[in-house]
Amino acid sequence: MITVHHLNNSRSQRILWLLEEIGQTYEIRKYERDAQTMRAPAALKEVHPLGKSPVISDGDRVIAESGAITEYLVDTYGAALKPEAGSDDHRRYVYWLHFAEGSAMPPLLVKLVVDQIAKAKMPFFAKPIARSIVTRLNDGFVQPEIDNIFGYIESELSGRDWFAGDSFSAADIQMSFPLEAAAARGGIGKAYPAIQAWLERIHNRPAYVRALERGGEYGIVGR
Repeated sequence: MITVHHLNNSRSQRILWLLEEIGQTYEIRKYERDAQTMRAPAALKEVHPLGKSPVISDGDRVIAESGAITEYLVDTYGAALKPEAGSDDHRRYVYWLHFAEGSAMPPLLVKLVVDQIAKAKMPFFAKPIARSIVTRLNDGFVQPEIDNIFGYIESELSGRDWFAGDSFSAADIQMSFPLEAAAARGGIGKAYPAIQAWLERIHNRPAYVRALERGGEYGIVGR
């Protein structure tokens, strides 16, 4: 049986959702973040040397990284969740499968770190310097990059329901985390109606709801 080593409020929620869409039996081993540092517990290193989630075990196989797990599960158990090989939709599918972590997530993570610097405790005389650095980073690089990426995603979703063609696919599952993360931080507003509509569609899928019920706390979507 597949075991999902599931960390609360993390990318592993996507894997639960994927398994629910496939209809594959699985079990969950839950891990909790440190309340202060938000880091994963050391126990996850007993599963994989990096000690991060998501990670699954399937028999003797241990597989980490969202994209690698998604490809493995779809190839092994859920072929219906990817378009026909060689088709234009399949090329879109592969593109968005990698875009999620390769292009969409990095600027969001940089913004998260930069914003934390602005909130960090420091001597009073250092605060103006820190604020100046944060403002320059956000205004000069981080926010323009986020705007560029999300403007592109908006244009790609305009006139279509799903990322890889006319049908829902695992690419939509993989893209959920960056878009939910941006929405949770107020980054998806009226300027992105197609993204908002897509988020509503995925949140209304029965398998998505079942995955939330099984996975527990997933604060990134406020549920």
